[in-house]
Amino acid sequence: MASDGPLTDEKATATDDGARATEGGARDGAACPCRHKETPRDEELQADLQKRLNRVIGQLGGVKAMLDDNRYCGDVLVQLAAAESAVRSISSKLLQNHLETCVVEQIQRGNVEVVDEVMQLMRKFSR
Repeated sequence: MASDGPLTDEKATATDDGARATEGGARDGAACPCRHKETPRDEELQADLQKRLNRVIGQLGGVKAMLDDNRYCGDVLVQLAAAESAVRSISSKLLQNHLETCVVEQIQRGNVEVVDEVMQLMRKFSR
């Protein structure tokens, strides 16, 4: 089912917090019509996110090698903390872009329900 617009097929699925979500990810009572199967991002942001993600993948590969070599726990934990920080940085960049584009667009269109989605995302990041 390829579509550039909002999904209309409302097959519900369970999510990790027990709430119901539609196939496109919109939650019951907090539907965000900006949900697309594809979210275009400018080339600069896309390249930056890919570069950061590749760096994290490399860091995790290094952690795996450290574990395989039975390296000192403290050293492994330092590398894991660095990888975790890098993942948070990627998430932060993507969240900022989401707020500046998708969310602003929906609010300008009068869809204030998108605030529910933002709040849910914020709760996930504050864990």
